Amino acid sequence: MIRFEADPTLITAQAGDATQPARISGLAVPWDVVATVSDGTSVQFARGAFDVTQKAAKLIENHDMSQLRGVVSTLTDSPQGLEFEATLADTRASRDAVALLQAGAYDSVSVGAHPITFTTDPAGVMTVTEARLVELSLVAVPAYAEAVITQVAATAADPDPEPDTEEQEMTDAVTAEPIAAEATIPTNPIIYAEAKRAFVMPTAAEYISAMLCHPARFADMQAGIQAAAPDTLVGDVPGIIPLPIVTPVYNNFRGNRPVIDAFGARALPGGGSTFIRPKVTTNLSIAEQATENSAVQIGTLVVDDIVVSKISFAGTTTLSEQVIDWSQPEVIGVVLDDMARIYANTTDNYAADTLKTGATETVAFGNDATNPAQWADFVSTAAQDILTNSNGNLPTHLFVSPNMWGYLLGLVDTAGRPLFPQLGPMNAYGDLTVTEAMGMAFGLRVVVDRNFAADTVIVGNAEGFEVYEQQKGAIAVDVPSTLSRTIAFRGYLSAVMIDADKFIKATF
Repeated sequence: MIRFEADPTLITAQAGDATQPARISGLAVPWDVVATVSDGTSVQFARGAFDVTQKAAKLIENHDMSQLRGVVSTLTDSPQGLEFEATLADTRASRDAVALLQAGAYDSVSVGAHPITFTTDPAGVMTVTEARLVELSLVAVPAYAEAVITQVAATAADPDPEPDTEEQEMTDAVTAEPIAAEATIPTNPIIYAEAKRAFVMPTAAEYISAMLCHPARFADMQAGIQAAAPDTLVGDVPGIIPLPIVTPVYNNFRGNRPVIDAFGARALPGGGSTFIRPKVTTNLSIAEQATENSAVQIGTLVVDDIVVSKISFAGTTTLSEQVIDWSQPEVIGVVLDDMARIYANTTDNYAADTLKTGATETVAFGNDATNPAQWADFVSTAAQDILTNSNGNLPTHLFVSPNMWGYLLGLVDTAGRPLFPQLGPMNAYGDLTVTEAMGMAFGLRVVVDRNFAADTVIVGNAEGFEVYEQQKGAIAVDVPSTLSRTIAFRGYLSAVMIDADKFIKATF
């Protein structure tokens, strides 16, 4: 939260009349006067920075949105600055505030404003040319010495008024709009306190940059993350990037891990370096009952344990503090993007190798991958074997290496027409195109993966193979002896063949 520091000023108070609600007026912001905010930034507002026709801002006490006292009913762009008139609600708390105003305890106001357009000169002074007034606060110490209340119009305060219907209606009208939980990391700096604003989650690069180089900004960032995602751990382990920050990096994997995407990554069970995945190896026997009240079929269910190992995938790079200071957060973003890309490729390569190795059932393909008949024969034979050997399952996917995908794309019928035309698929066997590494062929979802060795063709049912992953993301480590920082990217992944009968691999 950014706060102004300034000296108090005196005001002139004037009694109001009994027929009107309490009102105050004065100067909220002087033009072209520099004030210093709590983080050391110097700020000034140019004339015309505020839209005087904007939606009414709140009138509160001491920048506390829980202490609503009324609304800013009028804004005026004068030669001196932004002038205001505010109307107070007829509530006990507002009448107490009026008493403080008349006594001179409150003699000034401070603004809560959201800068929209601004420039910063070489001396570090920010000049705001467009801003939105969020709130106006009654204060004893203002942001600007010139921000004074020049008039107070109010009736004498009732020391112990009885609540009435009109009071309740006014209170409800002022407090009707809910106040969002405070999160203090806006895109543009907030001048004074803006409690109602959207929190924008920082990128992984911004988070690491702040963690390494900007302690105050990092503390605010953590507070904002905690407010926006209360269940997120932000400080228990220094250097660890919170999951809401690193998740978008993993979201970019989609499309870069064809094999993993085909099966979907399940949550990796916690605890230990291995976990047990039960598998039914002998099914129960079900048979027709001969007659009523006669014995039914007795069978034995056998369940074996598949022990699945968790595999760690990680890499690090070390950047000098000079590189980080002179090019952050851009260099950190480049590093993370590259690490994520390599992690995606490496983990998918592991999954592709595990799938190919685990597919032990084979069918001969033939000797001519340009012949549509040989493709059709292989696919149909593989489908029959899966149906027969895996208790009635049917194939769902066709996994191919890039060279076999190229053969598929080039298949033509006896008249020279493509089997997979990209336009007007009148006689198509599917919808393969060169613009996507996935498509349909022979009724199967085609998965093309560059991590398959050449001449790989596998027909399979996706239920027979499983992938598990725990996404860990990035971590930053200090190396003070060399004025450097190490950034690591890591995750845990397991891939396991559950039922080899559901996959048929081509042999040539």
